Amino acid sequence: MKPPRKIRVLVAKPGLDGHDRGAKIIARAFRDAGFEVIYTGLHQSPEQIVGAAIQEDVDGVGLSSLAGAHDYHFPKIVELLRLQGATDMVVFGGGIIPQEDIPLLKEAGIKEIFTPGTTLEDIVQWVKENIKPRD
Repeated sequence: MKPPRKIRVLVAKPGLDGHDRGAKIIARAFRDAGFEVIYTGLHQSPEQIVGAAIQEDVDGVGLSSLAGAHDYHFPKIVELLRLQGATDMVVFGGGIIPQEDIPLLKEAGIKEIFTPGTTLEDIVQWVKENIKPRD
């Protein structure tokens, strides 16, 4: 009997956003919590992010946006995952996202949005409660 699979999370920076400090901090927090983490790096297209998520067989996709393009990139990634049949991957995001944009993002299939001031502990706990490793 093999041990249960760890939660696998892809952390991605879509678009031209060049600020990755927060994404790297989140990736480290996830690693320290025992998750398997794949970080895509900067300047990733939605297609690249979805391709990596499918190739890496992740359970969750964490998106980070500080450049204001979240209203395009986040829903596009959910749409591309659906088109690839990867509807069981949980997509969540964070960054500088206006409160008025959050309901629209959630309607588009983003399960949760974390804004500045959210603790790492709260984000890790949310992942533990809402993303289960697939077998």
